[in-house]
Parts: sequence; structure tokens; C-alpha cells
Amino acid sequence: MTAYLIRNVSVVGGAPTDLLIRDGVVAETGAGLTAPDATVLDATGLVALPGLVDLHTHLREPGREDAETVESGSRAAALGGYTAVCAMANTSPVADTAGVVEQVWRLGREAGLVDVQPVGAVTVGLAGERLAELGAMADSAARVRIFSDDGHCVADPKLMRRALEYVKAFDGVVAQHAEEPRLTEGAQMHEGEVSTRLGLTGWPAVAEEAIIARDVLLAEHVGSRLHICHVSTAGSVEVLRHAKARGVKVTAEVTPHHLLLTDEKATTYDPVYKVNPPLRTAADVAALRAALAEGVIDIVATDHAPHAVEDKECEWAYARPGMLGLETALSIALDVLGPQWDLIAERMSRAPARIAGLDSHGLDPAPGVPANLTLVDPAARRIVEPAELASRSRNTPYARMTLPGRIVATFLRGEPTVLDGKAVR
Repeated sequence: MTAYLIRNVSVVGGAPTDLLIRDGVVAETGAGLTAPDATVLDATGLVALPGLVDLHTHLREPGREDAETVESGSRAAALGGYTAVCAMANTSPVADTAGVVEQVWRLGREAGLVDVQPVGAVTVGLAGERLAELGAMADSAARVRIFSDDGHCVADPKLMRRALEYVKAFDGVVAQHAEEPRLTEGAQMHEGEVSTRLGLTGWPAVAEEAIIARDVLLAEHVGSRLHICHVSTAGSVEVLRHAKARGVKVTAEVTPHHLLLTDEKATTYDPVYKVNPPLRTAADVAALRAALAEGVIDIVATDHAPHAVEDKECEWAYARPGMLGLETALSIALDVLGPQWDLIAERMSRAPARIAGLDSHGLDPAPGVPANLTLVDPAARRIVEPAELASRSRNTPYARMTLPGRIVATFLRGEPTVLDGKAVR
């Protein structure tokens, strides 16, 4: 295993120092380190962060390898500064058995670019009718700890309660896609002034807020862990704030696109802006940004959702919802939060690693710590060119936008997966 000496790097925004990486860990830190056998990287002006962790990634394999594979998605993640991603269960077949989650886990190990941690389905086939094999998935080689029917809400409160009770036995967490389906039937975008003007069926904010309110009460009653996927409304923020003040074991995520884009994008009828939950209003965006900074929302999660051309480049009504996110997430966070490196490390690495139980991730570079880290050039700016993305899909809402920051290098257990902004393999 090659040793690396990273010179003059700012660790999470601190004073410049050197990092020596050897045998998969950070061996030493300090100014003026020497290591004749090490490959030297000049990191002057760069910031070292703990490798990013994404709690919400769609890798599509098995079943939709035309849109993404575990390997292509892992490469996109590494280029985005990630060292671990949690792969959602809405594959084909659904990841609702130990066999399927182990397949995804093994594909991630074979790719070797990031740690791929499968998310297990809550219900069989995501149908919302009976619990999936939660215990078998938890005991499998994949050691599943997060369960979600993402893309579908666990709408039955009795079933949701049973899931929360079940995962408590092994400190698991249920990640809810908060959407009351009876309020969103036929919905095409956020319900509001823009949807009325465009004549599109609206997705009301209360459809999200009502499920979150119900589920925090269930989690409080059971004493189990609940995670809320892709929070998108100001009202949801207030429900979460109240729940956390009561001591409920609830965490929440926000996507980069909900921090930046609004429902006004729908006026173009460009299906790249169709997403679930939908883009909301400027007031919602402001509330989400404030909640992320405050900690009411715990993490940034990409909801990376690649789609094949035929599923996205079509009429708005028929387009599949979802956007790419892995290769641009850190840039959006920098754009929204500014260079608050400790806050970015907390929201994009430490907290998601804690929620997922990924003990070797989310650790600031320090002696003895596994060398899962990323080097960022905060002064760089780049134009997003869809054709240059590693994903098999091209449905990015940031095409030809100029975004701040550039991932220069990513290390997974001391081995580079990205160097000089390019995938090593």
C-alpha cells in the first residue's frame, strides 16, 4: 500500500499542516513531516474534510443498469468527495431480502470506490402491505441498519409503528418518505401560485407535514429512531423543531436542490426540474437553509436519482421525478453555506455517518483515524458539463451552471479513488 504525504493542507478549515497516510490510516499530522517512501501531494490552499457520506443515493442496480450501476454511481460519488453512500432499496428486484442487499453490498466492494451500504425496504416490494425481512437484512453480511420505502410512503400507521418497534432491537432506523398519498394523487409540482398559473395539479405541503407529524408521535411512543427523507417545506421544519425539543429520536435530511431551486423552475416545463418531493417556494428554501444551519435539519443528502433518457426527456406529465446530485452536492453546500468547513463536515460527513452507524467514516483526519478523506479546492470554480459527469445519466439541474469548489482528491482507507480531480480507476 502506497504511503502519501499531503503537505500544507487545512484540516476542516484549520491552520495548514501535513498529513501522512500509511497502511490505510492517518499515521501522523504536523508541520514539516518527512517520509522518504511516501508520494508527496502539495495541498497548498486545499481543505481536508472527512470523506463525505450520503444517506440517500439511488444506484439503480439491480434492474435499471441503463440509468446507473453500482460502479458508475460509486465513481460519481468518489468524484463528489464521498467515501460512503447508502443505496436505496427501490431497485428491481426490490432490496427487501438478505439476498438482494448482499448483492448490492458485494457489487460495492468489487467496485472499491466508496463503501456502499445498502438500505433495506421496510415493506415487501415497497407495496406498503407487510413488513420485509428486516431482521434477516440486519443480520446479513451487508449489516443493514437503515430501512426505507423511499419513493413510497409507509402510509399505514400500524405498519409504520411495527417497523419502528422491530428496528429498535438492533438500533436500526426507519427513513420515511413523507407523503400522504391521498393528498398527492396526480400531483405534478408544488401546490401554490405557480401550479395554479401553469394549470398543473399541485402537491400540497401538508401532505409531507402530516406524515412527519404522525411519525414523530409514533417514534416518541415507541422510543425508536426515525429519519425523515428530503424535507422540503417550512412547515416540516417547525414540526421537526417541536419534536426535537420534546426529545424525540428524529433526524432529518435536505437535498441540495431543495436548498437552491424553487418551483419557479417549473415554468420552463423542463422535466429535469421534476422531482419528488417537488421544488417548493423561495420561503421554503429560506426556511430549509436556516434549519440546516441551526441543526433542526441534521444533514445534506443528495437523493441522487439517475434516469435513462427516455424516462426524463419527455413531456412533463410522463417524466420520472429525480435529479443527479453526487458530483455537485459539495459545491451546492458551499454556495448555500459558504466556507463554514466545520458545519459542512458535520452536515455532510459526521452526522450522516453517525445516523447510518458507519463507524470508520465521518471522522476528522487525525492520527490513528481511517484515512477516509477528501481534499477540496475552495477557490476553484467549475462549469457543470453533463457529458463530463461519471453517472450513466445526464439529468442534472445544474447543467452549464458555474459552481464553487472542486474535489481534488478522495481517499478510501488510504487509497486514492480520485487524484487531480479525476477518477483513479
